[in-house]
Order: sequence, then C-alpha cells, then structure tokens
Amino acid sequence: MVETFVGKAGERFEHVRRIAVLRGGGLGDLMFAVPAMTALAAAYPDAKITLLGTPAHRALLEGRPGPVSEVVVLPYVFGVRPGPEDPAETAAFQARMREARFDLAVQVHGGGRYSNPFLLELWARHTVGTRTEDATALERNLPYQYYQHEMLRALEVVGLAGAPVQTLEATLAVTEQERAAAAPLRDPSATGLLALHPGATDPRRCWPSERFSRLASLAAADGWQVVVIGDEADHETARAIVDGAGNDRVSCLAGTLSLSELVGLLALSDVVVGNDSGPRHLAMAVGTPTVGLYWVGNSLNAGPLGRGRHRVHLSWVTRCPVCGVDVTQVGWTAERCEHDPSYLDSIDPAAVYADVQALAAGH
Repeated sequence: MVETFVGKAGERFEHVRRIAVLRGGGLGDLMFAVPAMTALAAAYPDAKITLLGTPAHRALLEGRPGPVSEVVVLPYVFGVRPGPEDPAETAAFQARMREARFDLAVQVHGGGRYSNPFLLELWARHTVGTRTEDATALERNLPYQYYQHEMLRALEVVGLAGAPVQTLEATLAVTEQERAAAAPLRDPSATGLLALHPGATDPRRCWPSERFSRLASLAAADGWQVVVIGDEADHETARAIVDGAGNDRVSCLAGTLSLSELVGLLALSDVVVGNDSGPRHLAMAVGTPTVGLYWVGNSLNAGPLGRGRHRVHLSWVTRCPVCGVDVTQVGWTAERCEHDPSYLDSIDPAAVYADVQALAAGH
C-alpha cells in the first residue's frame, strides 16, 4: 500500500506510547487538527493521544469516538491560550505534563514563536511542529508560511513524524442523544431546515446582518424553517437578522443551545450557511452540506476542499474599504489597520440562496 504525505515525509519514531498535540483556539481550529490526529493514531496505533486544548475542545470530544484519548485544558499563556496568566499555574501544568513522559509532542498551533517554547517545556523525547524564522526550533520543523490550508499544514507537520494521510477533512460522530436533543427544534412541516451562523472572531469576516436577513427571507418565503445560531455574543446580530427577515418561519436560537444541542441541530439541518467560523466547520464535520462566506485569504487557509457538498462565496477585497491599506499581508507579521468593515459586503444573498437550493436538491 502506497502511503500518502503532504510534503516531505519523516522517519517514524520508535517506541512511541504517549503523544501530546498542542492545538488551542476555537472549535474550527480543533477541526483543522482532527485529520492530523487521525493520521497520528494510524501511524502509532499503540499510542495514547493527549490533546492540549481548551474547555470547549474537551466538552466536544469527551466520550466521543475519535483519535483523541483525552483532552487536557491548557493554562492561560500568551500566544497559546489567551486569558489572565498565572505563572504558578503554568509551572504546575508543565510539571504534570512532564510526569506523563510524552514520547512525541506535536505543535500545530501557529508559527511557534510562543507555542514552541511552551511545547519544549513538556520534555518530550521527540518534537515536531511549525516554525517561523524567529521561533525556537523543534527536533523536526515545518517552515511556517501563512497562506497554507490549516488542515494541510497540520497533516504536513505530522508527516514529519512519519504519519501518512488517512483523511483530508475532519469527521465528527454525532450521538443519538445529540440528535434527540435537537429533534424538537425542527419543524417537520417545513420545506427544510436552514441554519445560519452570522458570527466570527474577526468582524471583517462577517457577512452583514441585512444580507443574512435577505437570505432568510428568500428561504422562508419558499417554506424553509430558518434558525439563526451562535453564542451569546451573536445574540444581538441574530435578533437583527430575524427582525429584518420579517417572517415567523425565521427564529433566533443564538445563545440558547448547549454544545450537544448545537451539534445535534447542525446534523439535522439540511444546509448550514455561515462565515468562516466554528459552527460552519462543525457542520461540515458532522456531514451537513454548507455554504461558506469567505474573504479570499481566509478561504485559502480554511475553506472546504470539495465542492460536491460544500459551496463557497468569495469576496476578493485586497484593500481596506475605509483606508485603502493592503489587507493581504496578514498573519504573524501583519500590521493591522484599525478598521473593521465587513469584507464580505459584495456577496449576493440571491446567489447564496441558489446554492442552498442546489445542495438541498443534491446538485
């Protein structure tokens, strides 16, 4: 059997029983790392994989089938997990992790300026990961170039440890309990269930609420049930979308769903439309067709790879609509202007709805 790698393959390490994978960030960031962890599990079938992640990662993966044996929540450390730092807590965390005696530690969390020194404090026998020019070197390093798809980047990293590709995109098993919890939220008399997620960590990645309202109105007029989802931070925007749609088939669920209910609802939806954000990535992982709304740079790093079940609408903005500064220079070296306009304003709701209809029809 021919093994497939992204980039250059490294020799497999010997006698690996414990693997640590460092991946902080949101749920979308976690989905980017799942194929890499699947590859590690296949290459090192006798090893236990510990994800060093966030409380949301643990809530999502705990008790769920997959390559991860356990999730250990990271302390607050600048550049690793944002929050109020406690040096004593960090030192205690690293001491506990050293006691685990990891054979291999894998860094798939940014360019390594902050994450590589943190990873090295675990004292693993072997280390692999990404590295910018100013970052501390690991045993095996992948040069960090910002414009690379995050899933492919993580797969290239684990390839350095001799782990060939098993799958290119994340999959997430949905439990019967999650489907049952979400079932009452669906209207069986509707044409279909369309879930909209208007949020993102960067406001420049957000499609304007009035565009979402127009999309919701078009779908509701055709008999669709439309639900606007998100966390509490998305509630105000979600309410504005519902009010702007002006149809009682459109409702707001932002800030009301548990993580299990969200996973169940995404799995039961016929189509999910969202910005470059965690819920769209989750929807894709549970097997639901999606329409992604992307600034072109974000699509290079985080867009779906296929087009049979997923569609992408792109904004080709290259300069800030307010001050005209070049916005293609992003990532770890970027100097960001102070403006936060939507880069997605030009995306047409009618064109997005056409893709919703096509995906629902299996086209």
